[in-house]
Amino acid sequence: MTRTVHIIGAGLAGLSAALDLSARGERVVVHEATAFAGGRCRSYRDAALGMTIDNGNHLLLSGNHAALAYLRGVGAEQKLIGPAQAEFAFVDLPSRERWTLRFNDGRLPLWVFDRSRRVPGTRALDYFALAKLLWPGPGKSVGEVIGRDGLLYRRLVEPLLLAALNIDPPHGSARLASAVIRETLGAGGQACRPLIARDGLGATMIEPALAALESRGAVVRLEHQLRALRFGAERIEALDFGNEAIVLGAADAVILAVPPYAAAALVDGLSVPTEFRAIVNAHFAIDAPAALPPILGVLNGVVQWIFAFPGRVSITISAGDGYLDTPRDALAKTIWNDVAAVTGLPNPLPPWQIVRERRATFAATPAQDAKRPAAATRWRNLALAGDWTDTGLPATIESAIRSGNRAAALIARQSAKS
Repeated sequence: MTRTVHIIGAGLAGLSAALDLSARGERVVVHEATAFAGGRCRSYRDAALGMTIDNGNHLLLSGNHAALAYLRGVGAEQKLIGPAQAEFAFVDLPSRERWTLRFNDGRLPLWVFDRSRRVPGTRALDYFALAKLLWPGPGKSVGEVIGRDGLLYRRLVEPLLLAALNIDPPHGSARLASAVIRETLGAGGQACRPLIARDGLGATMIEPALAALESRGAVVRLEHQLRALRFGAERIEALDFGNEAIVLGAADAVILAVPPYAAAALVDGLSVPTEFRAIVNAHFAIDAPAALPPILGVLNGVVQWIFAFPGRVSITISAGDGYLDTPRDALAKTIWNDVAAVTGLPNPLPPWQIVRERRATFAATPAQDAKRPAAATRWRNLALAGDWTDTGLPATIESAIRSGNRAAALIARQSAKS
């Protein structure tokens, strides 16, 4: 029986589900409320800078197997760039001390025994304390599992978990922190090589996906917002778009890949995270110094990460709620002071743009993590996707793509049973 799978939302979760199902030969229609696909992972032309910028700066790692498979599937894996080996450059802003962490490829962490490759001032013995994060108790916070004292915490654990969880690490879920450690440091350097979309997120992750979907006959309907789901006893019976209603056939299915607050408005009684954390990104139209690494971690400043792109320097501040109400001009100057101090670029403020995402991710606390729903629902033809669903990972690109794959697999299995 021919059927249609309707995917609500064209962010990475929805696109990954669409790609998976269309590759299986399913008829797919993607409905997106806004005028663009990609959600938080998109690029746009910024008039103030006169260039295309990303909505946010996103870092992938070589161990993000779902994200890399997604890119391979749309022929875009070569659009990622990064160092040949797993290494991360850092600078301490007040002291200007610089160092580079260099991980060996194997799972055995030989790098911790090499003073030139580990965090300056740390001992090899210090790193064994991280083993506590590999098996945390249920419902524990990071602060309940490991301490926050010492150079290793301040120079590695804190910046790693702050970027991954988007929350002050002691308050973060130890379960999610454990997943991050196990899939990065615990997997060895072959999983830790940093990768960035040098030509932008849109050109790397969104446009190739849309082209692949079009080539497979999938339909993407932009500015087509779902207003309501019509529920039967065991299945979704219709989709209400306000000026249009789509009655679902007996074999049709739906994947809801919208933000958690939108999902809760559509599905009564759905458990979703209700607290969020912000991310602040800034973009400056200026050529980066030749010596600046593509990615640089900054400690003890306002800026946390600096990204060097062609003709542009961008920064990210995770857990940036404290800067949401700061006047834009003042925030741009504060950020640029850090960038100039670290890079040696001139102090006069270049053309800039600030992008503040108030609800960038769910708050990765144990309590909020416990509210994340599974992909399956009690309606046999409805599945959920999104980095806020229970993927076992924090809200990242990898989590979003895995969620889409899980929802697609669930719908495919249900089709096979019917």
